[in-house]
Amino acid sequence: MSGLYADITGPGGVIAVRMAVEDFGGRVLDRHIEVVSGDHQNRADVGSGIARRWFDVEGVHMITGLGNSSVALSVQQLARERGRINIVSGAATTELTGRQCSPTGVHWTYDTYALARGTGTALLQEGGQRWFFLTADYAFGHALERDTAAVVLAGGGTVVGRARHPLNTADFSSFLLTAQGARADVIALANAGGDTINAVKQAAEFGLTRSGNRRLAALLMMVTDVRAIGLQTAQGLVFTESFYWDMDDATRAFSQRFFERHGAMPTMLQAGMYGATLHYLRAVQAAGTADDAAAVMARMREMPINDFMTRDGRLREDGRVIRDVHLMQVKTPEESTGPWDLMRVVRTIPGDQAFRPLAESECPLVVSRR
Repeated sequence: MSGLYADITGPGGVIAVRMAVEDFGGRVLDRHIEVVSGDHQNRADVGSGIARRWFDVEGVHMITGLGNSSVALSVQQLARERGRINIVSGAATTELTGRQCSPTGVHWTYDTYALARGTGTALLQEGGQRWFFLTADYAFGHALERDTAAVVLAGGGTVVGRARHPLNTADFSSFLLTAQGARADVIALANAGGDTINAVKQAAEFGLTRSGNRRLAALLMMVTDVRAIGLQTAQGLVFTESFYWDMDDATRAFSQRFFERHGAMPTMLQAGMYGATLHYLRAVQAAGTADDAAAVMARMREMPINDFMTRDGRLREDGRVIRDVHLMQVKTPEESTGPWDLMRVVRTIPGDQAFRPLAESECPLVVSRR
C-alpha cells in the first residue's frame, strides 16, 4: 500500500478486488462479502502480524495480493497452519509452489520461472551470451536471478558477474559501474517497481541502455513502470507479462472501468487480484461453504479459470495457476498513439511451456505422490 511496490499492486489492487466482489453480486451463500486491506510495508513480520489478526480475531477467510515474496512466504505458512486460503498475485518466488508449497496456497499471476523462460530465452536468441545480474537482495530477487541464470546456462550462455542491492535503493551508480566493467552482453535487472524504475533511468544516464551490442533487460516490468520511465528511455526493453490492458476487447473493457476509478491502467498484479477473487468466490458458491478451505480449494482446482485475463487456465496440485504469458516490448515514442499505448506483444508463450513442469516440482504435496 506504500513504498516501491504501491503503484504495481497497492491501492489499485484493493480497487480490483472490490470490482470483483461487485461483479459477483456482493454476496455469497446469502452472506455479505467484506473486503479489508492492510499495508505490510514490505516486512514479513508486519505482514504475518496483520494476517494473524485477520485469521484469529476478524474471521478473514482468504488473503490475496501479497506483493512481496518474503511477506507471501510468511503469510502462506500462517494460512496453512490456520486452515485458511491465501492467493498470491504480487509475489514471484517459485518457492511458493516449490519446497514451501501449501495445500491452501495458490500462486496466481506469474512467477520467476516464467519470467526467466520468457525474457531469458528471447535475449539468448538475440545473441546475449554474457550476463550480469543486478539483483534485489531478498527472496524475490534471489529467485529471479537463480531461475534466469539457469535458463542462460542451459542455453549456452555465461554469467559474468552479479551485484546485489538493498530493497528500495535510490542510487544505483556503484552497481551500474560494476556491471559496466564486466563487459556483459546483457545487464539483467532482477528487481521490480521503484527499484527497476530507478535502475533503468540511471542506466540510461550511464549510456548502458543502448551501448553497442549491450542490452538492458528488465526481468520484471509493468505498464506503470514503463509510464514512469518514459518511452524515450524505456523503448526497446523486452520483458514477460501475463496481462496487458490493450490486448483485446475484454482487457480494454475491464481496464477502462479500472482506469475510471484509479486513474491508471491496471498492472498484471492488479488484474490478477480481480481474477483470483472472482474464481475464489465462484468456488465458495460451488462448494457451499467458505469455512472449509479444503472443499473450496478442491472446487478451485476442478473449475477452469476464465476471465478477461485468462482463457481456460487451471490450478495445479502444487498451487501453481497455469495460464499463457506474453513476451512484451516497449514501443518507441513514434509508435505510441496515447499516454498508455506503451508496449506490444512479441509472442505468446503457452502456459505448459511457461511454468515449471510438475514433473520437476519440489512441492512435497507432489513429490509424495510420485
